[in-house]
Amino acid sequence: MKTQTYKFPLILVLVTFFFTSLFWLTFYFNLPAKIGFPPVSLETVFANYDGPNYMAIAKCGYKKDCLAASFSLPQPLEYYPAHLPAFPAIIKFFDLFTTGPKAMLLATLVGSLFLSLASYWFFKLFLGPKTSFCLALLLIFFPARLLVLRLVGAPETWFMAATLASLLFFSKKRYWFSVLFAVFAQTLKSPGILLFITYALYALFQIYSSPKNFSQIAKKYLPYLFIPLSLLLVFWLYRLQNGDFWAYFHSGDNFHLSLLPYTVFISTKSWIGTLWLEDIVYLYFIALLAVFTLFKKYKISPFTLYPAIFTLATLFVAHRDISRYLAPVYPFILLAFAKFLTRPATKIIFILLLPALFLFAVNFVVQNTAPIANWASYL
Repeated sequence: MKTQTYKFPLILVLVTFFFTSLFWLTFYFNLPAKIGFPPVSLETVFANYDGPNYMAIAKCGYKKDCLAASFSLPQPLEYYPAHLPAFPAIIKFFDLFTTGPKAMLLATLVGSLFLSLASYWFFKLFLGPKTSFCLALLLIFFPARLLVLRLVGAPETWFMAATLASLLFFSKKRYWFSVLFAVFAQTLKSPGILLFITYALYALFQIYSSPKNFSQIAKKYLPYLFIPLSLLLVFWLYRLQNGDFWAYFHSGDNFHLSLLPYTVFISTKSWIGTLWLEDIVYLYFIALLAVFTLFKKYKISPFTLYPAIFTLATLFVAHRDISRYLAPVYPFILLAFAKFLTRPATKIIFILLLPALFLFAVNFVVQNTAPIANWASYL
């Protein structure tokens, strides 16, 4: 029985590790150039946005003098506080053992392994071990935008894994562990506040359903106030290092929330600039359909409220890269459509799509690089 318990997680770890290593090796040996891509190297992966920004923060924190003297990325110095400190801190830890760019890839790999395991245990709350394994395995490669985030310097895998871990511990009534992972998620990316809103709304729902238990319910959820408190501590860090408590909100053209939904389809806005936006319609359709399906299956709970809140918030984002903004919802989409996604025919289709997913990732990484002329300051 123990062998069966560890079998699926071990396979997920091995698949994640070997596929990631294979992808990096193709760049190390310049193999994409053999099939028509421009010459590449492992530095191409290092230079992928927003990896260089996080490496710079890992070296300098948010100190403008250090950033200005050491790095020459094109964005203004005010832009760095748009990147929260937990992922640079992870890079800085691995930097104790290797150089900055390699430390960033190690941080990426560990985050990807964390997500593979967290997603498996999350799916197991609702499904059998075999189905959970199939969905967690699928999440390694699909959706394609998440695949890229697993391969370059990005905090999404850590953020998603921490969020799933928080929900997982909540379901097991281990609330302090749930709070701990929620706080970790909040220090990784600003949308972590949506997890706090999720728990707050569910607390209100429980109070509404059982007003006699108000004090007991309030006591249970009181520790979740550490989530917004952790964000205030991040802002205090900005105050200490940057001189501006509100530096996150002064980070330039970084806010893409609009008062009206669907403004992503106004191509004259910054960070859009294209008429090729049809894919976003399909993304919205799939995400909203998944939310309705989850509510139908699992009623009102943090597991349905969180993807609903996140999806609705994304409708107000005006940015071409909606597929990245929606990434934290992807595990919930897979959960909603688990029956369809684990059919034999669907599995065959995804196997046929693996080369396409790999080429998509290569093409994205090749073209999404920061202009770095000298790597000395990153080492």
